[in-house]
Amino acid sequence: MLVPFDQLPDDARIWIYQSNRKFSEEETQDISQKIAFFLSQWTAHRADLEAGFEIKYQRFIVIGLNQINASASGCSIDASVHFIQQLEKLYQVDLLDKMNVTFYTGEHIAYKPLTDFKAMVKSGAVSKHTIVFNNLVTNKIEYLENWEVPATDSWHSRFF
Repeated sequence: MLVPFDQLPDDARIWIYQSNRKFSEEETQDISQKIAFFLSQWTAHRADLEAGFEIKYQRFIVIGLNQINASASGCSIDASVHFIQQLEKLYQVDLLDKMNVTFYTGEHIAYKPLTDFKAMVKSGAVSKHTIVFNNLVTNKIEYLENWEVPATDSWHSRFF
């Protein structure tokens, strides 16, 4: 069952998929329609899952699941990953590679392989104050409060 993302409770489970490139306006609209359709039919053991989504900065797909009435099972999580893989193929983007870092460089959002990010830390091109996207957040309140944070306040801190 599709619900507006902002109506999900603070403890809703969150999955964040970052794209290796910015989606066009047309792609964003098309992807939104596809996600809405998928979530409207998403189930676990034949129980409707109450889920919502948002696409942030035309780059991040954020899916939230209210687990109070029904939780995602192995099969339903597999179905969501398969759906994301279909989006990857259709739009020729990378959404599942967790070995990349997304961060702000001024007003621009940069996407770099982890090795490049480490080199940027070493050279001083990024600092512990650089705002990074902490895609390891697990619930909505963490997403709202700790997703865009200084590198020192996220898992990226180990590189400084």
